[in-house]
Amino acid sequence: MKLFNRNNENKNIEKSNKSFIDRAWDLQRRLETRQQSIGKGKYGRVLKMARKPTNEEYSKTAKITSIGILLIGGLGFLIFFITTQIVPWVAKHIGFK
Repeated sequence: MKLFNRNNENKNIEKSNKSFIDRAWDLQRRLETRQQSIGKGKYGRVLKMARKPTNEEYSKTAKITSIGILLIGGLGFLIFFITTQIVPWVAKHIGFK
């Protein structure tokens, strides 16, 4: 997000010729211009089409997400259990320890 002119020459000239109040108003205008252009760029169409989900859509999304989290957590626990309990037991019984 480019709010200030990064060119040192222009920056020094701006400081010497404009008062603090004028620079503040310039910044305010640039910010307001950027705010007004929100929704007109790459993602403008998506933002215009976006809407609040219904309760049914929200509950389905929450259920699917929680199932996914539980599956990934269960898989992680299974891998942990195998590496800490089963592998040492197998190694002990085939004579590696």
